[in-house]
Amino acid sequence: MADRVIDDEGRTVAELPSARLLAANLAHSGVDVEIGTVVSSDRVVHGRAARERLAALGAVAVDMETATILSQPWDCPVAVVRAIADTPERELRSPATLSAGRKALSSLRAAAPVLEQWAAAAGDRNVLLAGPRSFCAGVERAIETVVRALERFGAPVYVRRQIVHNKHVVEDLEERGAIFVEELDEVPDGATVVFSAHGVAPSVRAVASQRSMNVVDATCPLVAKVHHEVHRFASRGYQIVLIGHRGHDETEGTLGEHDGIVLIEDEHDVEILKVDDPEKLAYITQTTLSPSDVSSLVEALARRFPKIIGPHAADICYATQNRQEAVLSMAADCDLLVVVGSRNSSNTARLVEVATRAGCRAVMVDDETDLRLEWLEGARTVGVTAGASAPPVLVDRMVEALSSLGSVRSEERAVRVENVNFPLPLEVR
Repeated sequence: MADRVIDDEGRTVAELPSARLLAANLAHSGVDVEIGTVVSSDRVVHGRAARERLAALGAVAVDMETATILSQPWDCPVAVVRAIADTPERELRSPATLSAGRKALSSLRAAAPVLEQWAAAAGDRNVLLAGPRSFCAGVERAIETVVRALERFGAPVYVRRQIVHNKHVVEDLEERGAIFVEELDEVPDGATVVFSAHGVAPSVRAVASQRSMNVVDATCPLVAKVHHEVHRFASRGYQIVLIGHRGHDETEGTLGEHDGIVLIEDEHDVEILKVDDPEKLAYITQTTLSPSDVSSLVEALARRFPKIIGPHAADICYATQNRQEAVLSMAADCDLLVVVGSRNSSNTARLVEVATRAGCRAVMVDDETDLRLEWLEGARTVGVTAGASAPPVLVDRMVEALSSLGSVRSEERAVRVENVNFPLPLEVR
């Protein structure tokens, strides 16, 4: 798959932005594909020396047609796909040419359905950008905390669980020297350890203290607020129910703040809930839920336990709510909504759910290489947003991928302007 075509003197003939998206879809379909530069030569190349000269120009393959074809005034997206039949070990004039040609033809036949999808997806389209999107203040604070810890204490710095739920963020910090672990038994005594933005239970803090670890707490202040509410309700003798998702890092940390907290995930949990004293019942919530989900469960709780009380201010974080409102504001105008974020990100998953409930077709992708061409057929207005833990550059890359299929007219659809800023932990200020 050519992302660039040059002549045999190294001069650029064309840049082909479709390559990355098309190659990802070919690979997804099971085709063995490589992206690189194709040299277009005016003669058949024979011998290792001639091949090595062209390889030195950056070529992964050589052909004799592409430069001529691309010299025409194509007013549409162009892709260059070549199936390799001759190699340094098996040149065209060798006895193996016929079988190699058959294999090359088989590869092209396997690629054909994806090329048809690409052709069907090509065309001009509108792109609506949700605002706000991508990083929130808590995520920026958490990432910067790890970066500062590496600068101040040196590598390695251990991070318990993913600092935020995004694979690109984690991979970037790993390259800088961060080591991500599931539990503290993977961390040496006395080492520097960062607690993730999702918070930890007091038992985890106790282990870190016993083993003389240098702790840097990157817990999001809005999660810390929920932990404070646990202690406030518990000190007044209230039994506490937590509305959240079982197994989520934030939920686990909150459940560990006090013995006897009961997790509520759905209305069935409300129906079977047993309480000690209906007059002394309080609820708290995970910060990354959908407001509509929370409100329906709070209503169900209130029907069974009219005296139940909740936090002074809603636990759902401002960033989660703002991103959901932005999606709702443009869902009706989109043929497809692309939500950028990792699968284990709760707030990202809620964006897909919110859009789907509003009648909009929505998909979640880690980045542009996850975008399937069949989703784009007939989608002339595509919305793009990103969860609060997804880097903004991923949205830029998504728009670039869409623009490789035709001209794009992008429009910002902002419902809020966020100017929240959280101070860094004292240990790294």
